[in-house]
Amino acid sequence: MDERLDSFTPPLGPGFGPELLLQIPPRGGRRRAVEEALRSAIRDGRLRAGTRLPSSRELAEQLGLARGTVAAAYEQLVAEGWLTSRSGSGTRVAAGASTPASTAPERPVPAAPRHDLRPGQADSSSFPRDSWGRAMRHVLREAPADAFARGDARGRLELRTTLAAYLGRVRGVRVDPSHVVVCSGFTQALTLLTEVFAELGTDRVAMENPAIGDHVRIVSSRLDVADIAVDADGMSCAELSASGAGVAVCTPAHQFPLGMSMAPARRADLLAWADEDLGWIVEDDYDGEFRYDRKPVGALQARRPSRVVYAGSASKSLGPAVRLGWIACPPPLLEPLVEAKRRAQPTSPLEQLALARLIDSGGYDRHLRTVRRSYRHRRDLLAEAVASRLPRARVRGIEAGLHAILELPSGPPDEAALTAALRLASVDVHALGAYLRDPLDREPRPPSLVVGYGSPPARAYRPAIDALVGRLSELGAG
Repeated sequence: MDERLDSFTPPLGPGFGPELLLQIPPRGGRRRAVEEALRSAIRDGRLRAGTRLPSSRELAEQLGLARGTVAAAYEQLVAEGWLTSRSGSGTRVAAGASTPASTAPERPVPAAPRHDLRPGQADSSSFPRDSWGRAMRHVLREAPADAFARGDARGRLELRTTLAAYLGRVRGVRVDPSHVVVCSGFTQALTLLTEVFAELGTDRVAMENPAIGDHVRIVSSRLDVADIAVDADGMSCAELSASGAGVAVCTPAHQFPLGMSMAPARRADLLAWADEDLGWIVEDDYDGEFRYDRKPVGALQARRPSRVVYAGSASKSLGPAVRLGWIACPPPLLEPLVEAKRRAQPTSPLEQLALARLIDSGGYDRHLRTVRRSYRHRRDLLAEAVASRLPRARVRGIEAGLHAILELPSGPPDEAALTAALRLASVDVHALGAYLRDPLDREPRPPSLVVGYGSPPARAYRPAIDALVGRLSELGAG
């Protein structure tokens, strides 16, 4: 710090107003120095219009000056129009007095489409505010002091214990709480696992084709990715065996985006590959709670806890506002995974405790029953609208999840043209080709759209479906 300048000192006790950093030269008139420091801060945009300043008494104590000196400086700046002073409102920077800190024009944000039917999103309006609020209030009232510290890198023991029991009950996962690692969603989970596998010497990871592009980019940032085709039975184990990969990332319960569940024989082949090649399977169970026309398919991890890394999150069940995910980790990977999590961004302990409370109280199960009925009704409305207004189209992958594949007959414009035309009608969906990578994206197939039915709020869902099928009908796409 420049020793020639007096600087701000912290308030000395309770009752002080806003803090203010002012630097004043050690020599010269004190009042004029305060005036010029305030003018400079306002001119530079550091003090913006409407900013409330400390009272003359508070600022005088902060700067070690006489109160009269600061009061006189305030009066002068009020007279010049730099400040305003009103009883009950305090002293504030006057409107129009400050200059924005940056004069660069703000980049306009594209307007959001009126009908958001993008896949992979939950209905944010269905968030269980009351149940979550009760859980959070309980946590704030009852949480131990160590809940406000960083704590165990694996996460709070309360949530790890609750998750081990919940995942065993609902998804068949076999894991001890000591081998559960809590993270900030699946994206962080995949990032951590990629780091761990790279450190352990893995150089190639097999990933389904199609798959979410962001997930592929996360893995490919550290490791080579082998694209493995997906057929009606799931990930091709023949291609996996020939790929030379040491890790396979897959979605056995509900392939994204195609929507099929991995066939029993294919599951057995995948586990045999892991046993024979000592490979690791990363099971992304992104929407395991949402099944409609079939019995739930248990997690692959239950059959081989020693070779399968199970990962899930609350992003579909509660929504992205709750940034919580979890990994059921095989023992050999636990130590490097915990170390990677220790180095990573921490996960909110308070949210962890709130989720544990929500599950233990039964609120989570009640919420899932409610939204499951809602999403099933939405799926049925989509299927009915397509059947009645686009009779040549076909809806696939609707037995589970929050999205469907809308397969259109050959002949209409290609997928890029379709999604662009829909966007002009303020309907946002994804093209299936956006998830396909070479060579599959070059193979002939019917134009297909990936339609999410989770995100629009209830009142906006039917208009969104009407807009989708109406515009496709106008384009002759089905």
